[in-house]
Amino acid sequence: MLDSAASVWQLICERAERTPNRTMLQAAERSVSFAEYRDLVRVAAAGWQERGITPDTHVSWQLPTWVESAVLVGALCRIGAIQNPMLPIYRHREISFITKQLGTQFLITPSTFNNFDYAELAALIAAENANGLQSVVADRFNPAGNVAHLAPSPEVYENRADDPVRWIFYTSGTTSDPKGAQHTDRSVMQGAIGYCKKTRVTEDDIALVAFPFTHVGGAIIGVFAPLLTGSMAVLMESFTPQLATELIGRHDVTLGNGAPAIHQLLISEARNNPDAYRKVRAFPGGGSPKPPTQHDEIREVVPSAVGGITSGYGLTEAPILTQTDMSASDNSKVLGEGTPTESVTIKLLDRYGNVVADGEEGEVVATGNQIMRGYTDPTLDAGAFTADGFFRTGDLGRFLSDGTLVITGRIKDVIIRKGENVSAKEVEDCLYSHPNVADVAVFGIPDVDRGEMVVAALRLKDASTVPSVTDIFNHCKAAGLMAQKAPERLMIVDAMPRNPSGKIPKHELRKQLLGE
Repeated sequence: MLDSAASVWQLICERAERTPNRTMLQAAERSVSFAEYRDLVRVAAAGWQERGITPDTHVSWQLPTWVESAVLVGALCRIGAIQNPMLPIYRHREISFITKQLGTQFLITPSTFNNFDYAELAALIAAENANGLQSVVADRFNPAGNVAHLAPSPEVYENRADDPVRWIFYTSGTTSDPKGAQHTDRSVMQGAIGYCKKTRVTEDDIALVAFPFTHVGGAIIGVFAPLLTGSMAVLMESFTPQLATELIGRHDVTLGNGAPAIHQLLISEARNNPDAYRKVRAFPGGGSPKPPTQHDEIREVVPSAVGGITSGYGLTEAPILTQTDMSASDNSKVLGEGTPTESVTIKLLDRYGNVVADGEEGEVVATGNQIMRGYTDPTLDAGAFTADGFFRTGDLGRFLSDGTLVITGRIKDVIIRKGENVSAKEVEDCLYSHPNVADVAVFGIPDVDRGEMVVAALRLKDASTVPSVTDIFNHCKAAGLMAQKAPERLMIVDAMPRNPSGKIPKHELRKQLLGE
C-alpha cells in the first residue's frame, strides 16, 4: 500500500509509476488505467488553470459519479485549489449558503441530472452572488490545456500540521445551516488508509462505488482506495439494486460497498440472482447503523462473502474512525462498527466529561489523523472539541470486550418518556427482528402526559398485513425490551426517506406525522 504520500498528487504519480497499466476506474463501457488517470488529471489541471483556477481558488462542484468527476478531483489537487464537493440533494438554500460562506469562485455542475436542472440553479446562485462567482456546466467534461504551461505542483510538507486545507465537506443541515468540515489531503487519505488496511484491500480487489463521489465515503472508495492499493473501482452514476447486481456480476466485484439500506436491497437481489454475487468476499458498510440481522442474512445468501458485513464508523468531520477487520468475530460484525483504525484513539465520556466504566455507554470522542482542522465557521469549534482536543461526535456508544465499538444512538436521538431515557436505536434493533418489518425509524413526539411518546415508522414486507400497536408491544416484550420502551404509536410508510449517507432524516417523518 502506498500510504506514505504527503499529497493526493504525489499519490497519483506514485501509483501510476507502480502499476501504470492496471485498471483504476470502470464506468459503463469505459476503463481508465492508473497511468491514463494521471495523464487525464494533468491535462485537465492545465485546462482549468487556463480558465482561471489557481492555487487556493475555492471551487464548489456538484457532479454525478462519472470518470470526469474523478479526474476533476485529481486536477484540483494538482493545481492546489480548495475543493468543495457538494451532495446531489443540495438545492438553493444549501448551495447559496455554502458558496457565500466560502467565497466560492467556481461552481461546477452538470446541465441536468435525474430530472433536475442544476445549470439553471447554478446560474441563479451566480447572479445572486456579489463575489464574482462563475458557474460552469461540465457534462462529462474537463477542459484540455497545455501541460507545458502548468504551474509547479503544490508544495508538500513533512509535518502534517503544516498541510494546507484542500477539502471542505459540508454536513447536511436539516434544521440549521450546513457546517463545513475543513480537511487536508492527508486527513482524507487517512480515512481511506484505515478502511483499506482493515478490509485488507489488495490490487486484485474490485469495489462497487454506490455512494456519490461528492460524499466523503464515495471519494474514499472511488478514488483514494484504488490509488492506495492498486485496486479497481466500478462507478455507478445512480444507484439501483438491479444495476448494482448487473455490475457486480459483469465485473466480478469482490467488495460490495454501501450503506445498510443498499445492502438490504442487495440481499433481495442476491436471493434472486446468486450467480452475480459469486466473487464478492465482503460487504463493507457505513453511513448509518445496520440492522442486527443483516450480517447473518448476507452470509446466508452470498456464501462467497466470508467477511459478511464489515462496517465502519465515521463522520464528515472524521471519516472512518473505526472499521471492522475481515477476521473479526461474527458477534463483532453483528453488533458493532469495528475497532479504531490506525492513529485513532477513542474515549467514551459521561455527561460530566469522565471516561465511563468498561462496557458502559458514553459519548464517543476521538482523536486521529483524519480529524478535520475545524469548521469553516470557527465559532462552532469550541463546542466541537473537548478541552484535551478530542472531537465530540455527538454519538453514544459502548465497547465490546474485544474493543469493537457499538454505536447505541445519538445524544439528540434519545426519547425522554416519563423521565426515562429511551434509545431510539435499541427499539429499532428490536423491531428489525419482527417478521413483517422491512425498515424502521423510531422517534419521539411531544406528549402532555409522558413528555415524549415513542413512535415507530414502519415499512412492511407485506403491506396487506398491518400490525397493531398491541402486536408490536407483544413482539417487543417477547424480545426482552422493557415495556416502557415499546412504541405507543405506529406510522406505516411505503418508502423510508434516506439521505445520501443512508441515514433516515427523522425530522421529515415527524413533520409528516404532526403536520408541522
